[in-house]
This record gives sequence, C-alpha cells and structure tokens, in this order.
Amino acid sequence: MNMKKTGAWLVRYALEELGITYTFGIPGVHNTEIYDELNLSKTITPILVTHEACASFMADAISRTSDKTGTLVIVPAAGAAYASAGIGEAFLDGIPMIVISGGVRTDGKYAFQLHEMNQQNFLAEITKKTFKINEHKDIVPAIFEAYRIAHDGEPGPVFVEVPVNLQLYAGEIENLSPYDSKDKKSGFDPDDALIDQAVELIMSAKNPGIFAGWGARDATDNLVRIAEYLNAPVCTTLQGLSVFPGNHPLHTGMGFGGYAVPAASNAFKNCDCMLAIGTRFGEIATGSFGVAVPENLIHIDINPSVFNVNYPARVIIKGDALNMLHAVLQKLQQKQNPQNHRTHIRDQIKKDKQSYKKEWLAHNSGTRVNPAVFFEKLRNSLKDDDFVVADDGNHTFLAAELMPIHASRRFISPTDFNCMGYAVPAVIGTKLAHPENQVVGIIGDGAFTMTCMEILTATSLKTGAVFFVFKDGELSQIAQAQELPYNRKVCTVLGNLSIKGVAMATGAQFLMMKRNEDAETVITKALQLAAGHTPVIVEVNIDYKKHTRFTKGILKTNLNRFNLGTKARFIGRAMVRHITG
Repeated sequence: MNMKKTGAWLVRYALEELGITYTFGIPGVHNTEIYDELNLSKTITPILVTHEACASFMADAISRTSDKTGTLVIVPAAGAAYASAGIGEAFLDGIPMIVISGGVRTDGKYAFQLHEMNQQNFLAEITKKTFKINEHKDIVPAIFEAYRIAHDGEPGPVFVEVPVNLQLYAGEIENLSPYDSKDKKSGFDPDDALIDQAVELIMSAKNPGIFAGWGARDATDNLVRIAEYLNAPVCTTLQGLSVFPGNHPLHTGMGFGGYAVPAASNAFKNCDCMLAIGTRFGEIATGSFGVAVPENLIHIDINPSVFNVNYPARVIIKGDALNMLHAVLQKLQQKQNPQNHRTHIRDQIKKDKQSYKKEWLAHNSGTRVNPAVFFEKLRNSLKDDDFVVADDGNHTFLAAELMPIHASRRFISPTDFNCMGYAVPAVIGTKLAHPENQVVGIIGDGAFTMTCMEILTATSLKTGAVFFVFKDGELSQIAQAQELPYNRKVCTVLGNLSIKGVAMATGAQFLMMKRNEDAETVITKALQLAAGHTPVIVEVNIDYKKHTRFTKGILKTNLNRFNLGTKARFIGRAMVRHITG
C-alpha cells in the first residue's frame, strides 16, 4: 500500500528505527522541518549546541562509550564545515557516526542559493560514503544503508544530504519496512590455517607480548585470558588505553618502545613474538615510528589496508578482534603451555610501575600541583566504570602514563585526527549516554579555550560532569617540543584566560586546585557537586616542568632521524640561543 510522507517525517522514522537517542546540531533554514519532526519523537532528543564542531565531538563520544550511534543534524555548507573537525576525528579513529544534513532546493531554477555547494566532494575524504537524496522513496533506505556502512568493517562516519524541498513536501512511498538489526555488521569467520600459524609462533616464543588498540575494545575478556595463559605483558595504543585493565598485573602501559613507561619498555625489551590486535601502528601508537617490532609479528585487524604498511607481519589475520581472539584462545588452550614459568614478568612490571610512580611523586612541583598527585587522587575517587575524557595536549600523555583505566571504553581521547577542543563536548556527550556514572574531563587550558563555551549546553541540560582544566598558560606539548631544537617558544604562550570567568559565563560551579594539598579535597567536592546535576570547572594549577616519557621519547626519535648536518644545526642553534639568551 502506497502512502505520502514528508521527507522530514521519513528522516525521523529512520532514526527512530535505528535506535538513535540523541541528535546534535543547530537548526537552520535547511533543516527546520527535520527538527520539528524530531521534537515530536518519543525516543529521540535533539540537542542544541553552541557550535557544530562540538556537536560532532558529542556524537563521537556517544559512539565511543556506548552501543548507540552518534548522530548529527546540521545545516549544509557552514554547518558541515564546522562539523568536519569531529567528522574527521571519527573517520581517522574508526568511530561510527551518522551525519544528516539539509540541502539546498533541487526543484527550482535558481542558482547561487544560500549554502549551495557540493557537500559530497567536500566530505568525501573524511567519510566512508556520502549520499544525496533525490526522491522521497530513497530517504529511509539511504539512512539505513548509512547506518550499516558506518558499522561495517572498520567503523566511520557516513553523510546523508536531504534537500529542503524533500523535507517540506510529501512524496509517495511504498510500505515502510523496519530496520533489520541483523544486517548491522558483517561477520568474519576465523581462518583455521592462519590461526594455527599464529598459535605456533606464540607457543614457540620465549617472550611473547601483546599490543592492543581500540579495535580490541569489545574483546577485553579474551585479551585477559590469553595474556594470563601465556603470562605475556600487554601494552596498548593511546586510543586503546582502556581495552586492557590498567590494574591487571600484566598491564604495562601505553606503547612498548623508548617512548613508553619503564614497565612497558622493560617488559617488551626482548619480545620475540608480538600479537597485535586492532592497531594500525600509527604515529602516536609507535612514538613517531620509533619502535622495532619482532620478526614474528601477528597482526589482527578488521581493516586490511593497515597490514604491512609500517611494519611487516609474519601472519596477517583479517577480522574483528572478538571472534579472532576467541579462536586464538581456543587453539592455545589445546596446547601444552610452556609459559607458566614466566611469572617473574608480573613482579618486574609491578616493581617498574612502583618505581616510576615514586619518581613522579618525588618531583618537586613547588607551589603547583604535581600531575602524579592529581591522578593518584582522581583514580582513588572514581569507580572502575566511571569515564575519563582527555583532550589533545601534554595532559593527554600525563593521563596515559599516570592514570590507570580499569574498564574498556572508559577512557576516550582524540587520536589520529588529533583535534584540540575535543574534551569539553565529548564529556557532555558521554554524560548524556551514561547519566549514572561520573564523567570527568582532563583538558589543557589551550584546548579549553577552543570549546569552553559549550559548557553552557551542559548547564542547560543539567549535565553534572567535571571539567579539570590544567592551567599553565601555554600550549605545553608544543612548547616542550620547541625547547630542544629552538630554545625559545613561538606562538605557544596563551593569553591570561579567566577560567573562573568562563564558569560564571556558562553557569557552572568553579573550584580552584592550587597545590598538592588541595587535590583530594577539591576532587571530592567537585564530584559531589556534579552529582547534583551541575557542571563543575576545576582550575588545576598544574606543574608541567617534568616531561612525560612519551615527550622525551618522540623528541629523541625525531632528532635521531635527522642527518648529521641537520642534527648539528639544531643542537648548535639551541646552544647559541641558550648562551645568548
């Protein structure tokens, strides 16, 4: 039986069928019909943001921390341009997202319409696929297909443009079918021959190790069982920081080379077989490609384009981490395990972690807050299933090195696209998805300036979350990277931002953490205030004088990569500037 429905109604129907709970964006002349329909929905809440970039970061956080799919409803052109920051982040980090945009009229004779541009060309490089709808009958199938593509293989964003004339007018369609959830994601059956090869390499190794990325986020149980069976150390990528429990005795930390903490660099020093799951071996994950992987590398990933790009693998297995690791575990358990004697690795990891923490706590931060003290008190104040959202900057790697994460998906951070300004909106998105959990943001003052006004949205929604702002007045990660080669700082010193003023402007509570002695009391009070459904901004008078292992490691790696002449020029210039001031 045929029926007539407006395009806006069809968009709402499709999103309801997909189980979308929130949309993020700003209404404009090209999507007001969709917003009017969303306002009638009993299952979808449209969220007004202050900036479309923040909308995309909120949607990203929904997808990273829950089983829901982050969704945007934006205006064309300007809205798409602003949202492209978070769309690009989702694309490079492998995060599913649906982007619904209005479009200019396709039924008139006039050119140079408001917002008229080829959005498909514009967004092609940062989406898995783009759709431009021409007929009413294609709206629901296109959105369903967008959802399938967003989740199929390595996840990512998909863009759907619905011209405003289709939204406004009713068009004839056939009977509407509900979405078949079984079609959400393609399955992968393990290749027994490849699994056997991998297991043989692992079993013949003297010092096997595991390197896990975000792709292993739903396979934590299998990761733990394999690691325990082999007594093998486990390190992670930055994005995958949460995929293996940080309080497990075989967890070593982020990375495994000279940029990693001692627990990781020592545990993997003699690794002769590496099982890598859900990682591309990208720049951040490898400390600017400063690692050496063993010849016997087993690489499991759902995206075949990542294999043998940066590091050659002996065994390549295409598939999702959950199924592939389950198959590996079953095969391992059929073997006589020669690795039970390797219990000393746990003692070494524990010793190295204690030593590194002691080193940090012994650092004299003077009248500022020692990062190790801050993260120790924060970890003690949060439950295992609470959420930590880090922005991009020096604080990201401090969190990676000093803040153990105990459960999967409980730590999120921008990684390969590396957008500063991510955390404020991502905290809000995470809290919307998990209203019963504490959600805290770790944000540098430079990143905070980019999106801090989005806290107004948190206030309007009565979103109780805590935004810890590490204030040192610099873009510290880059400032530290400038010190060695330049011995001066260029465009990295910030203006004197009043963080308390931001709190006043956005209706948030404000607390100040001046020194180490304040840490526990201020964190406790902040979490208590947030539990009362109010956003809380905490200014942390942070000490950044002590560099992370990551920062020192990548600086050394990149300096060593220069030829002798360039290296001499950089070092000589720094020495001259140090002497002359």
